[in-house]
Amino acid sequence: MKLCMIGTGYVGLVSGVCFSDLGNDVICVDHDKKKVEKLKRGIIPIYEPGLEELVLKNYTNKRLKFSTDLKDSISNSDIIFICVGTPSKKNGNGADLSQIYNVAKEIRGSISKFKIIITKSTVPVTTGDEIEKIISQKVSKKLFSVVSNPEFLREGEAIRDFIYPDRVIIGTMDKKSNNVLKNLYSPLISKGTKYVNTSRRAAELIKYASNAFLATKITFINELANLCEKIDVNIEDISIGMGLDKRIGGRFLRAGPAYGGSCFPKDTKAIINTADKFKTNLSVIKSVIKSNDNRSSLLLKRVFNILNGNVKNKKICFLGVTFKANTDDMRDSASLSMIPSLVKKGAIVNYFDPTGEKYDLKKLKNVNFSKNINSAIRDANLIIIHTEWNDFKSINFKKEVKSKNFIIFDMRNIYSHTKMKELKIKYFGVGH
Repeated sequence: MKLCMIGTGYVGLVSGVCFSDLGNDVICVDHDKKKVEKLKRGIIPIYEPGLEELVLKNYTNKRLKFSTDLKDSISNSDIIFICVGTPSKKNGNGADLSQIYNVAKEIRGSISKFKIIITKSTVPVTTGDEIEKIISQKVSKKLFSVVSNPEFLREGEAIRDFIYPDRVIIGTMDKKSNNVLKNLYSPLISKGTKYVNTSRRAAELIKYASNAFLATKITFINELANLCEKIDVNIEDISIGMGLDKRIGGRFLRAGPAYGGSCFPKDTKAIINTADKFKTNLSVIKSVIKSNDNRSSLLLKRVFNILNGNVKNKKICFLGVTFKANTDDMRDSASLSMIPSLVKKGAIVNYFDPTGEKYDLKKLKNVNFSKNINSAIRDANLIIIHTEWNDFKSINFKKEVKSKNFIIFDMRNIYSHTKMKELKIKYFGVGH
């Protein structure tokens, strides 16, 4: 099939590359000329394991193309995926849909035969209705169908999630479009993926509801971890005991820093905004947002307590600064609030992240990037394991750290408390 992906960000690029790898002809379109030229040279703008290899393979095989010509790309495609950003509005309430609606206006000027237009971006309920209105102002409804097909790609696991998804959600009541899309996803369906056809509004809400629920699981286990720290109980025992119940499941029941990234923070706010418009109180999700906002402050207090309130001139090392492992995404990472707070109190911060130095931290005084783990931890008084990269799971701290009586604060609980005690290393985890 001939597909056009509008937007070469996380969703558009990963989805486009994977669709081309399934044998489709895909054009990935972006208005950023420099970005498109880099993609043609195999330079990938995001860090995602395995993505570079797939781009090179399918670009070489000419199943994957990159372009800045939106009109021509739409004309030469049968299915159009809208994959542009939907960030939170500047006032923090709801999703900014300006890019979505601008694309819809551009699409309507390029339709001369039937097109299936799909929102792959995360959009609030009724966005599809609005896209349909915009396009139908100049194009007959017989020439297009607007469908919701939300993505469920985890950063760091995106390619696997695309090829082996838990489900494919298609929001349309148009039988023709549904049959075409079922055929498009048939290679995945044949491997056991569940194909779910719903109304367009239901598909839009499924995405937000899913992310809000996962954010709730993270926040729930983080709050329980706070209790565990006060009653001498190990939160990992609680997570295992709960997770073995098939009704609950163990995924996302790992205590740690506040959730961050490109989805959970903005999507929880957006679903609240939608509910408010329809005069519905989503009190649970409101509580989740509030609790998560307080999470970094609680962990900072723990750092101050660990150092007995004496932070000034302490050398603190952060291992990992992205919001999770296997991504270079810094959006809403807990480190972005914790590191500046520590520096203001007089700490000297070194950090190492496998994805390199971060622009967000460059402007901060007394914050330095180390090129490897050993140099980052060598002179540290306190080592904070902030992100659960595999690179951090087998460090010989006794050998590499030169400071006497150094302390480890493991925010991801990747080390054994018992083993650290045996090694006579002062160690603190989360929730025990």
